Amino acid sequence: MTEPVRARYTAKAVGLADKPLAQSSLGCGDPVAVAELHAGETVLDLGSGAGLDVLVSARRVGPTGRAIGLDMTPEMLAVARRHAAEQGVANAEFLLGRIEDVPLSDESVDVVISNCVITLSADKSGVFAEIARVLRPGGRIGIADVLADFSLTDAERAAAEVECLDGSLTTDEYVAALAGVGLTDIQIRRTHDVADKLHAAVVRATKPIRPRGVAIAVMTAEHAAQVLAIYQAGLDGGNASFETAAPSWGHWDASHLPRHRFVALDSDGTVLGWIAASPVSGRCVYAGVLEHSVYVHPDHQARGIGAGLLDAYVSASEAAGVWTLQSGIFPENTASLALHRRAGFRVVGTRARIGQHHGTWRDVVLIERRSSRV
Repeated sequence: MTEPVRARYTAKAVGLADKPLAQSSLGCGDPVAVAELHAGETVLDLGSGAGLDVLVSARRVGPTGRAIGLDMTPEMLAVARRHAAEQGVANAEFLLGRIEDVPLSDESVDVVISNCVITLSADKSGVFAEIARVLRPGGRIGIADVLADFSLTDAERAAAEVECLDGSLTTDEYVAALAGVGLTDIQIRRTHDVADKLHAAVVRATKPIRPRGVAIAVMTAEHAAQVLAIYQAGLDGGNASFETAAPSWGHWDASHLPRHRFVALDSDGTVLGWIAASPVSGRCVYAGVLEHSVYVHPDHQARGIGAGLLDAYVSASEAAGVWTLQSGIFPENTASLALHRRAGFRVVGTRARIGQHHGTWRDVVLIERRSSRV
């Protein structure tokens, strides 16, 4: 943001410090609703202000999730932290920083939201680049922002009294900026007029789930040893399966369908992860229902590999006429549950104490994805 805008923004923060949370929230929409948050996700709010959207997000993602607010004004951060403490929200945190230089690591968040703040930045290309950097593959944005009408002239911008009008992008410019940093599935919908030739809008987009430098290929027997090694590593982690030891390749191969198995390969051919499916029943009526497992090498998690494998599997299954994909996941495996939720799976229910694992009774969460094409 420019220094004049910073000054006005800080003044608002100071003036609102003693007002209730709902009254001290500045914005032009509801990015939390746009983002459609789910339990277990990590959410970043750019320009979090008094913290309302962060606190709402924290409740939506639940105790296994995390909501992060980023703001450049210490005064507003103090207000937000006070609100979080007053409301007893433990999974929210607030960071000092600029939205053009986010103090988070690469691919560390599932969702980026923002409420009428990006339009204030003098370096929007920097903001969009940071969004793409911190989003995990398959992650998304849910933004409320202000867009200018395409007919807005330079003279009208210069004469504008609304502080965010002079730097707001048109719809076409916004789409081009998001596409320029590699985001896809871009949707922009105007919601209401803010001023003459100035429109509030909701913005959605997704970061592609295929990780860079990783190829998704059909699994063959040459991948057998690495596939079983990754399987065993997952079993050793304790939250992947009731099984405790990987079977022989012959046994594994016989129990999985040849047309529904894929591997993620590094540039040198190393297997980084795999996905494979089995029929749920030999009855003809269940021919279009498959149950799958997905495993990623422990050293290569959080790179979007699981999302890339799921994407390939879903596409192949629909092409083969499969209408339902299902799986069972331990509730403690929150990363897998979040991964599947982002891929369109829903929770059907929980089978309580369905089996023992290392002497402990475990629950299993049943998930499924119903095809909209088949």
